[in-house]
Amino acid sequence: MASLNMQGPYTLKNDNIDEVITKTSAGNYALGDSDEKTFYVRYVGRADENVKVRLKSWVGKKDKYKEFKFSYATSPKAAFEKECQNYHDFGGSDKLDNDIHPDRPEGSGWKCPMCKVFDDE
Repeated sequence: MASLNMQGPYTLKNDNIDEVITKTSAGNYALGDSDEKTFYVRYVGRADENVKVRLKSWVGKKDKYKEFKFSYATSPKAAFEKECQNYHDFGGSDKLDNDIHPDRPEGSGWKCPMCKVFDDE
């Protein structure tokens, strides 16, 4: 069974984000909602520099994203690779609201650890 390996879920509100994300760091997040037992992943994303700022940009944007999970990353590359892993583990654009495969920073040359999407470039 796929796992996000993230903290949460927490209600997607600025106060909650400020309370639980206590450092400036690259990181990953998932947006969705939950019942008593299960967090339903609807969207996965990353921040190359500040996961708190990135998450706050989602507050109030979509009513279906009521909660979030997050994790810090050791580097932007680690955040990219984890976002790719989560994207594939949770069904890609077929099951998630993500319209496209996670993009990599321009000029990085990083490859997805799960597929060959960037192999032709």
